[in-house]
Amino acid sequence: MTATPAPLPAFTLRRAANGRLELTDAAGETHAGVVPVRAFPISAPDGGLSLVSADGHELVWIDRLDALPEPARSLVAEELAGREFMPLIQRIRAVSSFVTPSTWEVDTDRGATAFVLKGEEDIRRLAQGRLLIADSHGIHYLIRDLAALDKGSRKILDRFL
Repeated sequence: MTATPAPLPAFTLRRAANGRLELTDAAGETHAGVVPVRAFPISAPDGGLSLVSADGHELVWIDRLDALPEPARSLVAEELAGREFMPLIQRIRAVSSFVTPSTWEVDTDRGATAFVLKGEEDIRRLAQGRLLIADSHGIHYLIRDLAALDKGSRKILDRFL
């Protein structure tokens, strides 16, 4: 038996003149500077998320983004896209060295780039064949499915794992 999602509380969402989100709850109280936060951004990006006040208190829990009516869904999706920058690595073209630090040349879903890997410990294995790689500037790159990478990319990664 599947659980039915909880009904959404009554609220309206709009973008204020300063560009930040404003939420007006069922009681008519307006909360400025609302921020959407995914519960599990890597393992379940389409799953639950919270709309959090500027002081960090949860205002609304949303089981799924697609459960929101328009235009609130678009506003939340835009805000998430602006806050979450995690390119997906699609191919590893080259590495400068198999010892760290090394410069990696990769193709991502946002285009080709290069970054410096400081150490092997900056490559983290996640569940379901995923890898999270942090570069020297703290930017995280995601490999969603290690097995889906081309043979050359997997061969390079094997030298670091």
